[in-house]
Amino acid sequence: MRLLHPSGSVVHLAYCTNVHPAEDLAGIHEQLTGVAARIRALSGAGRLGLGLWLSRRAARALRDDPAKLARLRARLDEQGLEVVTLNGFPYGGFHDEVVKLRVYRPDWAEPERLAYTLDLAEILTALLPDDVTEGSISTLPLAWRTGWTPAKAAAVNANLTVLARGLRALAERTGKTIRVGFEPEPGCVVETTPQAVALLGGADPVHLGVCLDACHLAVGLEEAADAAALGLPIVKLQVSSAVEAPPGGQQALAAYVEERYLHQTRCAAGYTDDLPEALAGGLPADLPWRTHFHMPLHAAPPPPLTTTAPYLEELLGRLMIPDGGLAAPLTRHLEVETYTWSVLPGPVDIAEGIAAELDWTRRRLAALGLKEI
Repeated sequence: MRLLHPSGSVVHLAYCTNVHPAEDLAGIHEQLTGVAARIRALSGAGRLGLGLWLSRRAARALRDDPAKLARLRARLDEQGLEVVTLNGFPYGGFHDEVVKLRVYRPDWAEPERLAYTLDLAEILTALLPDDVTEGSISTLPLAWRTGWTPAKAAAVNANLTVLARGLRALAERTGKTIRVGFEPEPGCVVETTPQAVALLGGADPVHLGVCLDACHLAVGLEEAADAAALGLPIVKLQVSSAVEAPPGGQQALAAYVEERYLHQTRCAAGYTDDLPEALAGGLPADLPWRTHFHMPLHAAPPPPLTTTAPYLEELLGRLMIPDGGLAAPLTRHLEVETYTWSVLPGPVDIAEGIAAELDWTRRRLAALGLKEI
């Protein structure tokens, strides 16, 4: 979906397809003609934006065969779908029975992560709509924090140098700028926006920046005003919400304990890497908790639980309408990223849920003065 900002800038709104399990090209084509087509119909979108997730296997197949890449682009056009952003965080196996810490491998110290991201950038130049010259890729925040050493930091810096050089060369060759956003996340080397500034502040500002995930920032207890003013290019905003438990009501979070994904949990007095640790006494019960469990934007969980949707709304306002005026938005790529539908308690209809999330987001953007085009 495209929206016109009061400044005249075009803002792109998409939903992230990492919610779907397919990791090969046949499965991706099936998604486009199946669930994505249904979401488009339910949302009433003339063009539905996708934050496309390509596993390493799918990316390699597209990179090695221009005909397959051309067929994917043609299928997008046929279905009224468009891609300006890719989710390059999960490398593969994102819907395995157990993912947890594996989602952070390979990390940015490893050559496989660099090669995968450069392949995604090449692919994205071919998938961009004809009238769009800038694309974005979100990626992991360098590495999980344990095992971080000076040698690993040096390897990361070397890979980021090669990444920036490759993106510059790609822009010169294709006329299209692909920007990579590193996504701060609790428990990682880049956990907060101040850490992003410290570790990425000297990087190429044209091609490298951050991807802000509203759920992650809320779990990190970061102020929306601080996140919006961090001083680094904001390549993309992931429109997401965390689950929050009030003091004394934390046992209700037990319904969200599951084995696939990591659910980092924080309160003002502590942090645990996963929700079961917190529920076992790892955090004090006299303070509210926030848990890294992406919640549907439009639907509140059963009481006493709530979500951080108010934080998301504030962040949207600060990024879309900086200084409360007509200045250009601080990011033009928005991606609804509730990838947890398959592990939510109770039955769900993913297509109906994502369509409702997109509607929730559109209505809030409309209130900020953005008009669908």
